[in-house]
Amino acid sequence: MKYFWQALPDKTKGYILTLISVLAVSNVYIFSKAALQELKLPQFGFYWFAIGLILSLVFALQQKSFKKVKEFSKRDFLLLLLFGLIEVASTTFFFKAINTMPNPAIVAFMGNLTPVFVLILGFVILKERFNKLEIVGIFLTLSAAFLLSYNPKWIKPEEIFIDGSIYILLFALFGASSAILMKLNVVKFTPILLTINRILYLFLFSLLMMKIQGLSFHISGSALKNVIIGAFLGPFLTATAGLYAIKYIEVSRKSILSSTKGLFVLVGSYFYFNKIPGGLQILGGLLSILGVILIIMGRQLLLRKNTKK
Repeated sequence: MKYFWQALPDKTKGYILTLISVLAVSNVYIFSKAALQELKLPQFGFYWFAIGLILSLVFALQQKSFKKVKEFSKRDFLLLLLFGLIEVASTTFFFKAINTMPNPAIVAFMGNLTPVFVLILGFVILKERFNKLEIVGIFLTLSAAFLLSYNPKWIKPEEIFIDGSIYILLFALFGASSAILMKLNVVKFTPILLTINRILYLFLFSLLMMKIQGLSFHISGSALKNVIIGAFLGPFLTATAGLYAIKYIEVSRKSILSSTKGLFVLVGSYFYFNKIPGGLQILGGLLSILGVILIIMGRQLLLRKNTKK
């Protein structure tokens, strides 16, 4: 098997790893939704991130990733603290959306708002410019978000959007803020160290909330099963496969493929929960993918143009 993998072209390896990453993260939506039907959010987070932390630490030790920690300055540790706090906010809103929204596929499609917020914050903070493709992509993705979150049965103005929509907006905003912070600071953190930093803060936050709310550490066997499967697929396999994928293919290609995760969640949600979004929401999901593709293509064209100057 090892020799078979080594014989594959680099691009093929990259696409295989990206597909593994997309399938893994798609199943996160399914198994986290199933677990959250039985658990309070802090209980879920405690076990989910405990498992993810153990797996990530084992992987990091095998890769000898902690050697670079000795080189970190005080500023580096402060940045890790800031990244961790942002991830706590972002991930909390993500799982609140999973728990609140009836169909996890809607969460997956609406998650494609993150590149839009990255562009908007880049324009405001970094003074970056948009090109035509990016503007069209932003418009399509925002239109998709409206279709995905629209509640056709609304009566009062506050009912126009389905429950949980605000959580997705906050998740995307905090995720984009983290991306901009990365751009503003030339950091030397490896992806696996950032992954461990993220999971550690989320684990500690979940433990703190369990203590504050007086929640039990005892959970059912079915909930634990869903958490174990999801934690392996999410905090560990998704991050690890994604990390190695960008060694073989461009980040832009990986991002385009990753934007299709909603389609896999759609299928999984149908078979696991017997739920499928309405026609407008499916249209919104497809538009969100197209919007992300245009944004990434537009950004690539802009980078090539700047490189030629």
